[in-house]
Amino acid sequence: MSLALVGFGIVLTLAFFGVPLCFAMLVVGISMFAELRGAGPALAMAGQTIQALATNEGLSVLPMFILMGTLIYKTGLAEELYDAAYGLIGHKRGGLAYATVLASAAFASMSGSSIATAATMAKVAMPPMRQRHYADSLASGCVSSAGTLGCLLPPSLPLLIYGIIAQQDVAKLFIAGIVPGVLLATLFMVAVLWTVTRDRTKGPAGQAVSWRDRRRRLGKIWGVLLLFGVVVGGLYSGIFTATEAGGVGAMGAVLFTLARRRLTWNLLSGAMIEAGSMTATIFAVAFGGMVFANFITMSGLTAYLVATITALHMPVLGVILFIILIYVVLGSLMEALSIMLLTVPVFAAVLAPLGVNMTWFGIFVVMMIEIGMIHPPMGMNVFVVKAMVPDLSVATIFRGTIPFLAANLLALALLVTFPALATWLPNLAH
Repeated sequence: MSLALVGFGIVLTLAFFGVPLCFAMLVVGISMFAELRGAGPALAMAGQTIQALATNEGLSVLPMFILMGTLIYKTGLAEELYDAAYGLIGHKRGGLAYATVLASAAFASMSGSSIATAATMAKVAMPPMRQRHYADSLASGCVSSAGTLGCLLPPSLPLLIYGIIAQQDVAKLFIAGIVPGVLLATLFMVAVLWTVTRDRTKGPAGQAVSWRDRRRRLGKIWGVLLLFGVVVGGLYSGIFTATEAGGVGAMGAVLFTLARRRLTWNLLSGAMIEAGSMTATIFAVAFGGMVFANFITMSGLTAYLVATITALHMPVLGVILFIILIYVVLGSLMEALSIMLLTVPVFAAVLAPLGVNMTWFGIFVVMMIEIGMIHPPMGMNVFVVKAMVPDLSVATIFRGTIPFLAANLLALALLVTFPALATWLPNLAH
């Protein structure tokens, strides 16, 4: 067990000094495994683990969904989603912030990436909010926080990664994220309402749009809404698997881009290269993570934790609260994928014998990652918005995320209190 703690310490130290996490976990995993079982078994374990992961047919869903999101991102859909949302609700006090939440939720459901959503919406939503004299704290806090909806709404890349690590049904995970994602988007809008109610000057009302103009704006986005409905509806009804859904989504994105007369060879090849690069990065980290997880299992740390918790007769809620504390600390120091790869294999092995639903745990992990993306000092989404709007201070953005962070914590409390929020819809699916 002590060797496992040393391994964790070395990985964190290497990551702190800038060593890519995939290499840190791979080298430490092999080295420490060799310390326990010898160099030959360690190399054999690493080779078998990497081969099994690389040849897993189910993982073909990853590049397909990434390609779908990349194509949609490159077609400039975010602007039209924002215009449609603004047409519906922009005339209300705080309307541009509401529109940002709605557009982010829609864009996140297609891109599957929190960082991509935050970066895109910073370009799209920040200029009009600043032109209409929205408080910088509300505008930047809203953009940073609404980007985290990309973690929950399908096709969520973090849920895909969790499914790989925990060997869970990706289709169930996607469906499980819908209700919590809608709940969180609703709570974000409540956070906007609370902010502009306390101080009306932070989010002045925009100009009303005619119903004819609203219909025109909505007409521009019907294709992507249809694509989302086909992908999620097919998963929910069991018409196709998650892998097939990825293929349908990618092909649908190509047709959508073609219908918008945006499809060129440069755009398609650029999207494929970008999707391939992102897929390779995720796989590299996953290889290192799985090798390191095998070492942790062999070290006896997981078995020790399970035995200790069983002997203490600690209630499940107590274990969950302890895990929340660990995620809050790690979220202040590391980025999302690193946290998942280091913690999920251990925590899943601890919670599964206690009867915790692993689909629910996937949603829980992703929600903890969301919180880490907007709370200091790491707050990846905050620094993404800072990079897009350089004249804003990091302190201003973090101050703006406070109401949304409170909404995240409330959503997390509801998920822990009512696990059915994540399990009800998957249980209904055929």
